[in-house]
Amino acid sequence: MMLDVTVRHRFPGFALDCAFTAPSPGVVALFGASGAGKSSIVAAVAGLLRTESARIVIDGRCLADTAAGEFLPPERRRIGLVFQDARLFPHLRVRDNLRYGLRRAPRADAVVIEEAEVIALLDLDALLHRFPRHLSGGERQRVAIGRALLAQPRLLLMDEPLASLDAPRKAEILPYLLRLKQRLALPLLYVSHALDEVAYLADTLVLLEAGRSVAAGPFEEIASRAALPLAARDDAGAILAMRVAEHDTARRLTRLERAGLTLWVPLRAAPLASALRVRVPAREVILARSAPDGISVHNLLPATVRAIVAEPARHAALVELECGAGEAVLLARVTPDAVSRLALHPGAPVLALVKSMAIEIL
Repeated sequence: MMLDVTVRHRFPGFALDCAFTAPSPGVVALFGASGAGKSSIVAAVAGLLRTESARIVIDGRCLADTAAGEFLPPERRRIGLVFQDARLFPHLRVRDNLRYGLRRAPRADAVVIEEAEVIALLDLDALLHRFPRHLSGGERQRVAIGRALLAQPRLLLMDEPLASLDAPRKAEILPYLLRLKQRLALPLLYVSHALDEVAYLADTLVLLEAGRSVAAGPFEEIASRAALPLAARDDAGAILAMRVAEHDTARRLTRLERAGLTLWVPLRAAPLASALRVRVPAREVILARSAPDGISVHNLLPATVRAIVAEPARHAALVELECGAGEAVLLARVTPDAVSRLALHPGAPVLALVKSMAIEIL
């Protein structure tokens, strides 16, 4: 099952040219700066923008194909939409706002996503009798998501759903989005320019610049490619999917593993064998040719240099490193002098040193 999107359109002074495929179900993140074309792609997928050229297929169902003269109107696409503004009906209580979604569901289809399940997943039970004016920003967005889900969508589109929330409210709602991802077999197209949101949720990443898709693929792979725009950011780093292998309570450490790669992090309250996604910032990775003595770093990882990308404006270089069984890639931001002194080149063996405290659990 796949989500297949190709859209091309010319606006005054701007051209949209984007194509990507992604496994379904899963979270596909459209990531880029403001004006990169993210919301235009969402509008095209939803049928709200009729582009000059388009092919949009979700799980074998064609929504648009200009070459074949096919274009389903928005009301027949079975797409749930969640915007930055919750857009709740102010005169309706939460329960009635939710049930508006049920009334929009196609009558010929059985209800797959039940009202009680949505209320439980989004923790809405205590809010059902309130009016929107008595809800926080995070609570309003949870209700908006619930309403979209109860319309029984085949695809959920979320266009900057957390952009209007402050950091505490964003931290409050992200776990609910992760819960939806894990519990509902529903493809989700998620738009954001906030890397922390994308790193927390995305399975597939589509990088956009000036209307063009410059890269698309599995999130880990795209995030760790030094030559792509994402790696040029100050907060560049590798994202790794790990599993909890051990809790060493005496040392106050937790051991994470994946495909021959081991990372020690501060003790976590997570069950053994549970999955965690971690981020290793490039600025926190130190490279060495041999293991140093008398050092506090817990993680000394044998690695092989895969690529080196110069960053002249920073007077730095970004080094891609293959670790473990070759399935994990780290990034290290070092000086050109370090590249020279360590004689770094593609294929060179090195040690990557990473403090346990520097590894971010997402």
